[in-house]
Amino acid sequence: MEGSRKMEWVWEVMISGAEEQLTLVLGKMKASTIIVPLLDISMAICLIMSVMLFVERVYMAVVITIVKISGRKPDTRYQCQPIEQDLEQGNLAYPMVLVQVPMFNEREVYQLSIGAACRLSWPSDRFIVQVLDDSTDLAIKSMVEAECERWASQGINIKYEIRDNRNGYKAGALKEGLKRSYVKECDHVAIFDADFQPEPDFLQRTIPFLIHNPQIGLVQARWKFVNANECLMTRMQEMSLNYHFTVEQEVGSSTYAFFGFNGTAGVWRMAAIEEAGGWNDRTTVEDMDLAIRASLKGWKFVYVGALQVKNELPSTFKAYRYQQHRWSCGPANLFRKMLLEIIRNKKVTLWTKVHVIYSFFLVRKIIAHIVTFVFYCVVLPAAVLVPDYEIPKWGAVYIPTIITVLNAISTPRNKYFLYRSIHLVVFWIVFENVMALHRTKGTFIGLLEVGRVNEWIVTEKLGDALKIKSIGNAAKVVKPAATNQRRFKFIDRFHFLELGFGFYLLLCGCYDLIYGKYHFFIYLLLQSIAFFVMGFGYVGTFVPSSST
Repeated sequence: MEGSRKMEWVWEVMISGAEEQLTLVLGKMKASTIIVPLLDISMAICLIMSVMLFVERVYMAVVITIVKISGRKPDTRYQCQPIEQDLEQGNLAYPMVLVQVPMFNEREVYQLSIGAACRLSWPSDRFIVQVLDDSTDLAIKSMVEAECERWASQGINIKYEIRDNRNGYKAGALKEGLKRSYVKECDHVAIFDADFQPEPDFLQRTIPFLIHNPQIGLVQARWKFVNANECLMTRMQEMSLNYHFTVEQEVGSSTYAFFGFNGTAGVWRMAAIEEAGGWNDRTTVEDMDLAIRASLKGWKFVYVGALQVKNELPSTFKAYRYQQHRWSCGPANLFRKMLLEIIRNKKVTLWTKVHVIYSFFLVRKIIAHIVTFVFYCVVLPAAVLVPDYEIPKWGAVYIPTIITVLNAISTPRNKYFLYRSIHLVVFWIVFENVMALHRTKGTFIGLLEVGRVNEWIVTEKLGDALKIKSIGNAAKVVKPAATNQRRFKFIDRFHFLELGFGFYLLLCGCYDLIYGKYHFFIYLLLQSIAFFVMGFGYVGTFVPSSST
């Protein structure tokens, strides 16, 4: 009995001592001539960026509302009558179209994309399917070539093209493909990544915009995600991308006839590509690069949201991280390289320049990533640790809440998402904050042009691989792996950057729970859990190894 009392006394002394030390340290932080002023400056910068993002979102919400009320659909703003049959001309009434399908080691999806391209409803003598295979796996190369030969035997004009190297990655492959002699007779080029499956009427619904409107250089369709309900991570991605397509693309198309080409599920006018200077591999966003250069030449773009092309979302965390690095690093690096070119351009209006520089690049591609991570995962938690530091609620609570609501009400699919899964909204918010870590890192790498600035890792597509592997593994005996192999896989599962920020937010949340007065611990603890979940690899789809 006496021993237990002594233990309790020792424990109380330890806790009180720790509290005194923590209070002393935080008191010194408050009195510091460096920490508090630095925090003040960081807070002010983050609040300014938050206001910029807030104004941009309000503007987008207002414009998309006007577009919907006024019924400004593509078919009402542009002529797009179907191509009429001409008995004298026959199939010559249809322009010649090149369909490019770039791929790299796409074992799981190559048949889907090649098959969908060959099934397009267009006169067989008026379109060419060009499969650009950069695969390094010889077995996959043989399968892709055999698939092309199979379709060729059915009367499809399909070309199988390979290169000796992967210079320029996707941009290099597309550029080489356009150099072929048979391409000279083509008026337009449709591009589909390896996991995209256009409906047969895709060309019939896009080419008329190019035929009847000579100022249009690009027709972009929407993506439709076939695996959105595969796991929680894909559902979060769907909600984020819904806003991009339904609001950002639609607003850009309706106001300035400009938006960033998504790299796939679109049709270009050959003349627009040639005038813009063709494909350029100076960044990892060759699609956005071409779109901006074509826009600066005066070409207009149209987004057809009603036309959807099926594709696959990355369902493993590793693949998603690589994709988000490329999508954040590339635009930032392109902004660095094209800023002066945009400013000096004489063909577009001042307002178009402002839209491209400020709205498209600065706010959406740079500030949105930085403020989401730096403010809510670094500065705000740090401010909680400083005693009596005043945190503006309008910036920390009201602005992000309004932005989230605007995101939902501006996107019909997200409104349905909220109605169907309102409990997932919190998960979506903390998930986006974790991914903002990688987007911010990619943004700074692109702006500073260092490190992994030109890293290009093809996003892994699973197709039916998960289903097939699960069935296959259930039917065979799994041999025990070697100890060092198990250890490697165990360590490889952890993401230490996420775990580090998880511990940081946990510390800040616990302190605010005990000493705070604004109840920020609710958010901080939830956000720390999100970092831990993703840090320990418990997110996305687990794909069983095919090795025995």
